[in-house]
Amino acid sequence: MTNAQKWVTVVLAAFIFLFILSDILKEDTIIRHDDFQNYGTGEFNEERSQDAPGLALIKQNGCLACHGQDLRGNPNLGPSLYNAKKHWNRDKLINYLRSPLDYSRDPRFAEYKNQFRNIIMPSYENLDVKDLGTISDYLLGLQGE
Repeated sequence: MTNAQKWVTVVLAAFIFLFILSDILKEDTIIRHDDFQNYGTGEFNEERSQDAPGLALIKQNGCLACHGQDLRGNPNLGPSLYNAKKHWNRDKLINYLRSPLDYSRDPRFAEYKNQFRNIIMPSYENLDVKDLGTISDYLLGLQGE
């Protein structure tokens, strides 16, 4: 083995070691819905935030833009996501998120068509079913209002 090969091996080994170390030390902070009012202030409950991977996916996929920062709806863009359990079970909600247009003939959505004119719920068929299940579980757990 030449000196150049030895150095390349040492640098590569150091890189791999640092990569693994950074992955081990990485912290994932997920903000729970009930901590969302304090988001950005550093006052949210980090201990409880680890329980809500569904909220992280909801934020990541832009749902807050239409459904509001607290998921209680936006008068001009989207309805509240609370009490989804009244209308959905887990499988139906996953299917709805994958293809909302398939549910456009549902009588419940006639009201939404009038209230949220020119707004279309996007399809999330590009998301993994596991992620859609995580989102559905979170939404089905939202109670109140």
